[in-house]
Amino acid sequence: MSYYCGSYPIVEKKAIAADIYSYVIHCPEIAAEAKIGQFVQIKAEGYTLRRPVSICGTDKKNGTIRLVFEVRGKGTDTISRLNAGELMDIIAPLGNGFTVPAAKQGRIIVVGGGIGTPPLLDIAKLYGENCTAILGFRSFDRVILDKDYAAAGARVIVCTDDGSAGEKGNVSVPLANELAKGDVAAVYACGPIPMLKVIVEQTKKAGVFCEVSLEQRMGCGVGACVVCACTVIRDGKQQVLRVCKDGPVFNAEEVVL
Repeated sequence: MSYYCGSYPIVEKKAIAADIYSYVIHCPEIAAEAKIGQFVQIKAEGYTLRRPVSICGTDKKNGTIRLVFEVRGKGTDTISRLNAGELMDIIAPLGNGFTVPAAKQGRIIVVGGGIGTPPLLDIAKLYGENCTAILGFRSFDRVILDKDYAAAGARVIVCTDDGSAGEKGNVSVPLANELAKGDVAAVYACGPIPMLKVIVEQTKKAGVFCEVSLEQRMGCGVGACVVCACTVIRDGKQQVLRVCKDGPVFNAEEVVL
């Protein structure tokens, strides 16, 4: 795994929801190498450990990447205080991304839960009208990127726990409805573990290829500290792998959630 470490200029910063920020970073060498589903490690000034953030989008022509993250503690709060024109210290691209089918046959479904929505956006951009995006949030004020998915040409289904936007409830019902229609080539998902468990069960039952991206606490981000261990069943044997280096994307048939 090759990656770059450096301080790169912030081209754009936007607040897109309460405590959720979108940054565009100019880093041509990273943009050239980044694959859908990979992530970065961001240095928060004054803190030893970097914070992992998934890559929301890559613009290889302009040499930029987009990062969308939620403030969840003092470290991410410190990062969120960076503004356009300043530098962001990142290590990237890290991890293994999604296995996107070479042949665009059938429909693609992406399922994002909360802050698990950003890393799936480039899949929607790749497949356009052949992609259905099912996006789940707690409430209306937490909804993000639905317009970005629509602009990519995807059919968007928004779900909220309280029914304040889109369909009331979680993502499982609309996913079941979409799978029942058939002609689904693959499902890609990222979000909370309880959500991923349901998605894995549904896709296995439907016989549809599925990959999930795990949200996990990390230390080094490059496979050295083994803080982010997870369990998979591979070749009939149980193995302990690292989310940062062996993932964060795993085949739904293998990962133990």
